[in-house]
Amino acid sequence: MRKEFAKGLIDNFSLYPKQVFITGDLGFMALEEVRNVFADRFINAGVAEQNMVTIAASLAYEGFIPWVYSISPFVTLRPYEQLRNDVCLHNLPVKVVGNGGGYGYGIMGSTHHNNEDIGAMRILPNMKVLVPLVPTDVNEAIIWMLNNPQPNYLRLNLAANFKEHVPPFAQWRKIKSGSGAVVIGTGPVLGNLLELPDEIYQKLEIWAVSIFPIEDIPVELINRVNQCKRVLTMEEHSGNGGLNEAIAPFLLRNQASPSKYINIFSKGYPSGKYGDQSWHQEESGLKGDSLLNTIQDLLK
Repeated sequence: MRKEFAKGLIDNFSLYPKQVFITGDLGFMALEEVRNVFADRFINAGVAEQNMVTIAASLAYEGFIPWVYSISPFVTLRPYEQLRNDVCLHNLPVKVVGNGGGYGYGIMGSTHHNNEDIGAMRILPNMKVLVPLVPTDVNEAIIWMLNNPQPNYLRLNLAANFKEHVPPFAQWRKIKSGSGAVVIGTGPVLGNLLELPDEIYQKLEIWAVSIFPIEDIPVELINRVNQCKRVLTMEEHSGNGGLNEAIAPFLLRNQASPSKYINIFSKGYPSGKYGDQSWHQEESGLKGDSLLNTIQDLLK
C-alpha cells in the first residue's frame, strides 16, 4: 500500500494546500515524488520520532494538516506520550501513518513488528484508526483523513485483492454473502481467506471493519450472526485491545447469539523464531492449513 499512499498524497496535494509531510528518515524508493511535489512542505525530521510528532502538533495548531510517516511501531509506540499529550488531548488534525502494521516487516523481527497498534491508538482521546483492505481503499482513506478534523492513524500493509467487488471505504463493509459462517476481520489478513478451497470459501459471509473506534454494528450483520450461529473474527493484531474486543460489546448489546465464536489473532512468536509476514501469519493460525482447519471446525 505504500505506493498507493504516495500516489494518493500527490493526487490530493493541490486540493488541500495546507498539507505538510514529515518523515522519520525513511521512504526510499517510495516517497521521492512526494518530496518533489511537496517541496519545502516535505520535512525529514530524522530518527527523532518523539520530536517529529511534537513538530506535527505545532504545525497543526497553526492551521496546517501534517502527515507523520514511519514504520508502524516507530510512529505509534515510540512517540506515544507525544501523541497523547501534544496531539490527541488538543484534538489536533495530525495524520499519523504507520507502514507495515502487524508482521509487515517480516524477518526484521519484533522491533519492526506492530501487533499492538490498533489497540494502543484506538483508546487515545479523539483518535480515529483507519485500516485499509484493498488498494483502492488507500486514496479513499487519505481523502477521509483530509476531511476529518481530528487525529487519525492510517495502518498500511500489503493489500488484499478480493474477487468480489469491495464497497467504498467505510467503517463496516460486507465483502460477500455466505450461509455457513460469518467472518469479521480487519485489514488485508482477510485476503488469506481467498486461499481456502472454493467450496469452503463460498460458505463464508465476510465483513470488514476499517475504522476504529467502533460506533455501531449493522443490523444486517446481527441478523446474519443469529442465522448462521457461527462467527470467526480474524486480525493481524494482538488478541488484546484489537478487533475482537472492539466489536464484542456491540454483539452482546444487540443480543447476537452465536453457538460458536472463535477469535484468531497474532500470537507473537510461539516458536521463538522470525520469518516473513506469511510465515508469522501461519504460525498464528491466520493462514494456510491452520486457518483451514479452524474454519472447517467452525463449519461443523
